Amino acid sequence: MRSRLRLFALVGLLATAVDFLLLIGLADRSVGLWLADLIALFAAAVTAYILNRVITFRGDPSARWVSNPGLFAATAGVAGAIDLGVLLLLDNLGLPLAAAKVGAIGCAAVVRWVAYRWILFRRVRKDLAQRVSRPPPGRSLRLSVVIPAYNEGELIAETVKAIDDELGRAIGEPDYEVLVVDDGSSDNTVSVAERAGARVLPQVENRGKGAAVRAGVLAARGRTVVFTDADLAYPPALVAQILDEVENGWDMVVGSRRHRDTATLVRPRRIREFGGRMINRLTHLVLLGHFRDTQCGIKGFQGDVARVMFERTRIDGFAFDVELFLIAELDQLSLREVPVSVQNRPGSSVSLVGDTVDLLADLFRIRRWAGEGVYGPDVAQRTTLDARI
Repeated sequence: MRSRLRLFALVGLLATAVDFLLLIGLADRSVGLWLADLIALFAAAVTAYILNRVITFRGDPSARWVSNPGLFAATAGVAGAIDLGVLLLLDNLGLPLAAAKVGAIGCAAVVRWVAYRWILFRRVRKDLAQRVSRPPPGRSLRLSVVIPAYNEGELIAETVKAIDDELGRAIGEPDYEVLVVDDGSSDNTVSVAERAGARVLPQVENRGKGAAVRAGVLAARGRTVVFTDADLAYPPALVAQILDEVENGWDMVVGSRRHRDTATLVRPRRIREFGGRMINRLTHLVLLGHFRDTQCGIKGFQGDVARVMFERTRIDGFAFDVELFLIAELDQLSLREVPVSVQNRPGSSVSLVGDTVDLLADLFRIRRWAGEGVYGPDVAQRTTLDARI
């Protein structure tokens, strides 16, 4: 991936050099400035398109703007119009031709960057919205509900019972499991969860929500796997709804607190809500799909897909959700966002400042690892992903 990014940057520099040098050369031959710039822009755009398609992104499905000539031409046309307009304006203000062209190239580069990101947002979301028919996973249960828990001794029995009651009505027993992953608690979470009837997976030390969910998903026995929070911020009925969506053919179903149909029963404090929105904006450093809510605490997966996704996650903290969206984009999985009913409960174990700082640091780690190709599937995982009916 790094070599590919270097090639992309090199092609960009080469196209910019073609644009700049051709304009200067044509202007010296008394060609009209506007015509010289149009010729230079056209030559640079053709150079960039051919080299990126043939060399840099050859066979890469994520390079959507390169594989679609119409989108590329539209972007180049808009950027070129900005370039020409700025060049003529600066030339009329008396700037030397070279300085005017540098200013025009800079303005056009900003336009191209914004356009490419917008195109990718739309195309990625469209690709993820295509359901995939897969063979049913060869697993013993219909559903596994994974609940990460850390010092939740006072709440976990109520949570397990509420989920049991709902799933007992919705799908019947014994075709599901409630799997509590104890993240190195210092209280009685393990014993309380066991008495409540949950299958419990204790972890030796407290490593974070991402590590706990990963352990639970990899140990799950369900053909569908859903993880949700221990504090019942999301009603148990939503688990059954996500189960139905996964069984209807979606690889990944995610709750969204930003969905227009979401009902917020108890709102969070303003500072926490603002912090959540800012974090979601910052995920654009990593993700292309412009997802409205990456950090919602309830998500569901087709069982085999969940395994090949979580086998590649590396983040132990809250940013593991961003890894999941990134892997979904890389694997071109089908993804559906659903509205939720959310009740923000007091006494959360989340530290707004500390966990936000950790999440930001993890975002940069994810971006670096993605550039290094860390999240690519191996041969066995690719076989699972390529399975179709």
